[in-house]
Amino acid sequence: QAQLVESGGGLVQPGGSLKLACTGSRITLRAYTVGWYCQAPGKERELVAKIESSGRTNYADSVKGRFAVSRENANNTVYLQMNSLNPDDTAVYYCKTTATWWGQGTQVTVSS
Repeated sequence: QAQLVESGGGLVQPGGSLKLACTGSRITLRAYTVGWYCQAPGKERELVAKIESSGRTNYADSVKGRFAVSRENANNTVYLQMNSLNPDDTAVYYCKTTATWWGQGTQVTVSS
């Protein structure tokens, strides 16, 4: 069964950066659109960024200019570079494709 595992979350101060990783097993990520989603407490899960198999990327307005999604085919991993973080970015972050189900996610907490 295809599976994605998220990692890289943690506690960071406002203005700081984190780089999340989404690693696939039994799935070749370069063949799929991979989306990064976040779910803050009490809110619905929402799409933050995605990278298509072509390499084209899209971002939610709230993260444009701050987040960057990329893919490293050799490691079968998709990354989410998160810069200029603020407390509103606090959430559990997930990655997903159409061929996979939701994983455990990785917690990002932005706080001083």
